[in-house]
Amino acid sequence: MQLTGAEIIIECLKEQGVDTVFGYPGGAILNVYDALYKYRDEIHHVLTSHEQGAAHAADGYARATGKVGVCMATSGPGATNLVTGIATAYMDSVPVVAITANVGKPLLGKDSFQEVDIAGIVMPITKHSYIVKDITKLADTMRKAFYIAKSGRPGPVLVDVTKDVTGAFYDYSPRRPATVNRETSEIHREDVETAVEMICEAKKPFIFVGGGSVISGASTEIAELSHRIQAPVCDSLMGKGGFSGEDPYYTGMLGMHGTKTSNLGVSQCDLLIVLGARFSDRVTGNAKTFANKAKILQIDIDAAEINKNVLVDAYIEGDIREVLRRLLEEVPEKKHPQWMEHIQEMKAKYPLNYDHTQLTGPYIIEKLYELTDGDAIITTDVGQHQMWTAQYYKYKEPRTFLSSGGLGTMGFGLGAAIGAKMGRPEKTVVNIAGDGCFRMNMNEIATAVRCGKPLVQIVLNNHVLGMVRQWQTLFYDHRYSHTVLNDAVDFVKIAEGMGAKAVRVTKMEEVEPALREALSYNGPIVLDCWIDQDLSVFPMVPAGANIDDVFDEEDMKNEQSV
Repeated sequence: MQLTGAEIIIECLKEQGVDTVFGYPGGAILNVYDALYKYRDEIHHVLTSHEQGAAHAADGYARATGKVGVCMATSGPGATNLVTGIATAYMDSVPVVAITANVGKPLLGKDSFQEVDIAGIVMPITKHSYIVKDITKLADTMRKAFYIAKSGRPGPVLVDVTKDVTGAFYDYSPRRPATVNRETSEIHREDVETAVEMICEAKKPFIFVGGGSVISGASTEIAELSHRIQAPVCDSLMGKGGFSGEDPYYTGMLGMHGTKTSNLGVSQCDLLIVLGARFSDRVTGNAKTFANKAKILQIDIDAAEINKNVLVDAYIEGDIREVLRRLLEEVPEKKHPQWMEHIQEMKAKYPLNYDHTQLTGPYIIEKLYELTDGDAIITTDVGQHQMWTAQYYKYKEPRTFLSSGGLGTMGFGLGAAIGAKMGRPEKTVVNIAGDGCFRMNMNEIATAVRCGKPLVQIVLNNHVLGMVRQWQTLFYDHRYSHTVLNDAVDFVKIAEGMGAKAVRVTKMEEVEPALREALSYNGPIVLDCWIDQDLSVFPMVPAGANIDDVFDEEDMKNEQSV
């Protein structure tokens, strides 16, 4: 049948099972938006307040559902406003397809109004980018984009389409989406045998869960392996929910703000099994001394990650769930009672701790965990609140903690929360932000109100850029250069002005009633929680130090008293 290019784009979205897209219209993409109007009963479009919000919403939708998220924007500044969101998805291996429209083909390369080479701009931060200047290639390009986004190690793909192509007519024939198979061709028998041998020889095994484990859906297999071989489990920021935070074998996050038990345990173990983690500097500290008493077994779908940051003793390349299933066919039950007793003793000796005499981020997050029974989807921005949320909320299932790990994008959380709520409307969704981050994209509260769905926004408001201030306190001799937000911004008034309900919390006794109200409210609600500007995130490892140099406030007090 003959369709316009714009209609072909929408039909291709339908082929791929897309039900929701996030975007912002403009001149070059008007043909696509006109087609969306015709298809409005089949594909729901969420109009965000800013294109960056659309990219983050598509990202959050993808992280929460496991499906491909879709965002769209017009040419020029509309397209470039997507870039931060695309980079965020790229760093965290999130499948997103970004659709942009460009000026007509005759106007390309002539500095035309709102012309920009967006396909070239995003080349380093996408798995692939296309510009479609020929309508005969449009449908196949769209199909390739979705396949590339979700195959292998997932990631974002951009499709830029010239305006004349969106308006031209061409024959369209529907196709079933190409099947994406799990990567198994590189799972070699000898590599599996080596891994089984290493596990059988280990006396002090430890499992490190990264974001690839969540993407693979390997949580059941990880739990079975951990308990079969009596190996404690830690995770990265991106790996949260890949292994239940309520499991007694769980020791907490690893790295710069990881628990002492995880950092010391990994430093003491004799075998570290690494599942879908990229050995970020925030995890390893000094990479040359990381887990230097252990043999390291790395399992990853991306060959480029093997031996990239840390040299390993053995590896298996392939989909993590499939690799673990093959390992579980051969790994016998192993008992390590002394090792497990040592780990439990460290957990008892080095618990996470905070000041219980005043209102703090950890107190609010623990109370949120209690009232939601750990069943909410939690999104965050980046900074102290992000680390507290990773530390004090226990994630029982994958795809329930959504945060910008690799790029560290301030302003990510609210858009991601909207995307998560659209993708999983049955779940309670809570975004936790600092006041510095909330300022970045708080205009998306208007989007949340327009969507008309319940959504909780918690602002841990310390009137400073908290994490930067913490570093200035510890490493810059209290020189607080441009980190104090001493202005008259009132988040309650702003939220109410955008149509949301808002509550200010300044005392500990106000937290539970405010949270109960927020969780039962049938619409977007903002809790503006005022906390002290000098609260810090502990434990901590200085950048580039060994991870077993982890310290907390008690260690600092003891050192000062000597």
